[in-house]
Amino acid sequence: MSAAPVTVDRRQGPYGEVVLRRRGATYEIIANGCFLMDTSDGRSERLLVDAARLALRETAPEATPEATPGAAPGATPEAAPRTPRARHGRRPALLIGGLGVGFSLAHAAAQDHWGRIAVVEREEAVIDWHRRGPLGAISGPALADPRVAVLHADLLAHLGDPASGPYDALCLDIDNGPDWTVTDDNRGLYSPAGLAACRARLTPGGVLAVWSAQPSAAFEDAMRNAGFSSVRTEEVPVARGVPDVVHLACNPS
Repeated sequence: MSAAPVTVDRRQGPYGEVVLRRRGATYEIIANGCFLMDTSDGRSERLLVDAARLALRETAPEATPEATPGAAPGATPEAAPRTPRARHGRRPALLIGGLGVGFSLAHAAAQDHWGRIAVVEREEAVIDWHRRGPLGAISGPALADPRVAVLHADLLAHLGDPASGPYDALCLDIDNGPDWTVTDDNRGLYSPAGLAACRARLTPGGVLAVWSAQPSAAFEDAMRNAGFSSVRTEEVPVARGVPDVVHLACNPS
């Protein structure tokens, strides 16, 4: 039987109520009464970053096939794995949409692959829980990384600002999915205008990765209609129930 939740902090902000709860050794974030995420696992958040990194390697124009030891002369390059290299002479820049409990940020900062890492979080309370609260146990080393910048801003507003970016990868995890948003105004992120803003902030060949608690065929269609290519959905196994997914797409322009 799981322990009863204990409220650690409760804030009323411009987007509604946000609560940090502790259940035994696990911390949970609740927004407007909707469970968002907890510190029990983190596998989905880490795989979100990994899925973007691997998809980005596939699109990197500077990537070159690595010769397979023992391969026959004249073997096609397509059969050989690609060697990840810096994009445009630098390590790729990553934007994480939503700080959450910090698993995505901690995982990205632990990888030398990434150069600049920006995290956009609109809830000041969540940032406080990391900088001065118990969630710093997860994100502390990442927050001290000189590559990392935490931006207190609305994600859609940041993406709509021409001065932001550019980014090589966008990893977005601010809702339970395109069809299950925390607040109604978040729906704008998955709209044609929101997806156009995502494309505008991505470099050519850049990758958009969106976490969801369930697959959305409608969102796949929306990404294609917005001009993204290589649209696909990858499953993230979970302990019980329907797998989580990551929606992936590439900016071909």
